[in-house]
Amino acid sequence: MSTASAPARTPWLRAIALGVGLSLIVGGILLAFAWPSLTASAEDLPVGIVGPDASVAQVEEAVDEKADGAVELIRYDDRDAAVTAIEHREAYGEIVLGDAPTDAPEVLKATAASTQVAGVLDGLAAQLQKQIDAQIRIQVEQGVQQLQATMGAALQAAMAGQRPQLPQTPETFEIPTVTVVVTDLAPYSDADPQGVGLTVSIFPLVIGGVLGGVLLSLTVTGVWRRLVGVLVYSASAGLVLTGILQTWVGALQADFWADAAAIALTIAAIASTVTALSGLFGRPGVAVGAVSMILFANPLSAANVPVEFLLEPWGTIGQWMPPGAGATLLRELSYFPDADVSQQWLLLGGWALGGLVLTALDPAGRRAARTAAAAGPEPASAPVAPPAVPASV
Repeated sequence: MSTASAPARTPWLRAIALGVGLSLIVGGILLAFAWPSLTASAEDLPVGIVGPDASVAQVEEAVDEKADGAVELIRYDDRDAAVTAIEHREAYGEIVLGDAPTDAPEVLKATAASTQVAGVLDGLAAQLQKQIDAQIRIQVEQGVQQLQATMGAALQAAMAGQRPQLPQTPETFEIPTVTVVVTDLAPYSDADPQGVGLTVSIFPLVIGGVLGGVLLSLTVTGVWRRLVGVLVYSASAGLVLTGILQTWVGALQADFWADAAAIALTIAAIASTVTALSGLFGRPGVAVGAVSMILFANPLSAANVPVEFLLEPWGTIGQWMPPGAGATLLRELSYFPDADVSQQWLLLGGWALGGLVLTALDPAGRRAARTAAAAGPEPASAPVAPPAVPASV
């Protein structure tokens, strides 16, 4: 009776190398997600300013001293021009200074553009208020000193037996009350007041696009069937996810069909990229597509922080990839309807179209088919004769 041989044990060196390799992979994943946040720092955030030249110069000097390069002030002619710049996503906020020193300044912000930048603008408003309070305190002290000097001179004259020289109208002064006004031109919706739903929705879109591309690449045989699978999946996912994010969660505020089209196009761009790489390189291309979208494009999408917070040129590169373009498109459709989103539509459409074309061409599959045809059919194995039955005696 024969016994099955025990399976060969894995060599020690291979087991150790596998453990080290897996640890490096985990470290790479952690670095990919943590690096943009750890290195994020505001630099040259475009913020407009309106007002008299003297007042603007004073604020510019204070901002340069306190902001340390985080804010780039851009002059506009009037408040209407500043509001238009915010609505078109040309500026994150504005500082509107009054013509007279007693006119209350106004700080315009757009929380939906970035909660971090809105916090920076709140800090600028507080700094302006401190400067105004300091100026008012100086004016009050000067007025008190002038009044004390007048009364002192009159008292000395009276003590000397002279008629005091009092002004015909008593000198009075009022303590001005100037309060900086903060106006939010683009707040988040009441259903999503902190913008959490909009921010966290981007990663599921990326995962959904990658998952669809991977499964269609590995489970669907036939180029055209795979192509139709990408189109049907993207369209249906756009409807389902828009129904959840807009109707249920309230994170999206644009027209339902516009949001559905944006989500569908984002998923199509990601999924078709994976299927295209599968068509170019086979199964290794599937892995390359999934890793590049999850570990490279998604952290650079600027879904959680403004583009200006990311190191250059990574922020710009991230906006040219599907997750970044999709995140910007959804945000601007919901809260900045006057902004120009043609670039985002064209980018997502270009990624989707290029991926679908390469998926249809399927060069790797065609190469494999030609190789199999050149090898010819496999020879049929010879039939095994049944064992001979001994004749009975």
